[in-house]
Amino acid sequence: MTDIFIAGVGMTAFGKQLDRSLKHLGAEATGLALADAGAAQRDIEAVFFGNCVQGHMEGQDMIRGEIVARAMGIERVPVINVENACATASTALHLAAAYVRSGAADIVLALGAEKMFSTDRARMFGAFDGAWDVHETEANRDILLAMGEGVAVPEGTMSTQPYSIFMDVYAAMSRAHMRTYGSTQAQLAAVAAKNHVHSTGNTLAQYRVPFTVEEVLKAAPIAYPLTLPMCSPISDGAAAAVICNATGLKRLGGGRDRAVRILASVLQTGSERQPTDYDRHVSRLGAARAYELAGVGPSEMDVAEVHDATATGEVIEVEALGLVRPGEGGLAAERGETAIGGRIPVNPSGGLECRGHPIGATGLAQVHELTLQLRGEAGGRQVAGARLGIAQNGGGIVGVEEAVTAVTILGR
Repeated sequence: MTDIFIAGVGMTAFGKQLDRSLKHLGAEATGLALADAGAAQRDIEAVFFGNCVQGHMEGQDMIRGEIVARAMGIERVPVINVENACATASTALHLAAAYVRSGAADIVLALGAEKMFSTDRARMFGAFDGAWDVHETEANRDILLAMGEGVAVPEGTMSTQPYSIFMDVYAAMSRAHMRTYGSTQAQLAAVAAKNHVHSTGNTLAQYRVPFTVEEVLKAAPIAYPLTLPMCSPISDGAAAAVICNATGLKRLGGGRDRAVRILASVLQTGSERQPTDYDRHVSRLGAARAYELAGVGPSEMDVAEVHDATATGEVIEVEALGLVRPGEGGLAAERGETAIGGRIPVNPSGGLECRGHPIGATGLAQVHELTLQLRGEAGGRQVAGARLGIAQNGGGIVGVEEAVTAVTILGR
């Protein structure tokens, strides 16, 4: 029961899909994952269903997974509903792997699906309001925005259009990084430009238009130093994975030559710390545990998918994972180290900035990308010789960092 495999993955296109329901998106991703695994619906012994905002958007506060599973013909099995903010889908994967490892089942489904886009913009942006302590809203805001103090905000670099408060938070984190390490807006633009170029090779990505660094810098401002191409969009979409043990893999007729092993799956919650105490960052702590479990180190990673809700997110996370030295996340992008063909390609899918960010599906979209990369099936965005991959997926905010982060290491 020690070897846990991803036998199949599936993912819808991400984007604005007003004409499709959560049931339709979930069924498409599941069908693709089952076909990829050589599995049928009757093979699934449990479903771990990730979703964050259907209650807010549509009033379906409960039994979301049971409804989606029944609609696509999966019945009479345990359905576990999972919510963990933007780390929801990775948490569903984590629980699915633990369920199989426990011996409770041989083959299970992890599915994340989200419908976020709406013509009601107030409702759409309000979907993020529950991702921090709603009893301490003003205190949250004051603590987080104070992180950006000490860096001048140039005139005309703050949007007058509505956007999520979390963009202000990421902007404050950006300015804190600039103040601490001397990082620059141009380095953030290099991260975004790199991801936009990567996305041109991903037919499922929401945005597939390349940008240069100069174009990113000249784009519409959101909150200094962030411009529009540096920020993830509102998205609809679903992603799924079939998880099994060796017995399940044999039942499916699959071989280890195509299955991908889950070497580590870690959930880490944050702690009280000073904003600049990056050694205690939740992702750094989670990554340390993941590397120990997998028996590998950051220098052995061939490819990474990290939570770039903004370009700043990628900078912070690649440093926390030990993929680059502290303070050099943006500099590594400028040097081409994190591009496909570089030392450690990051977000070859285009990341959240370009692939899109339906928050209950994002973590499994990262796993979808890494699985393709490790199989050598990523087409024009393939990272040559990839054998080990790491994903980091963060969710919510408590204190000065993510409330939770999921770190997953996959290998062939």
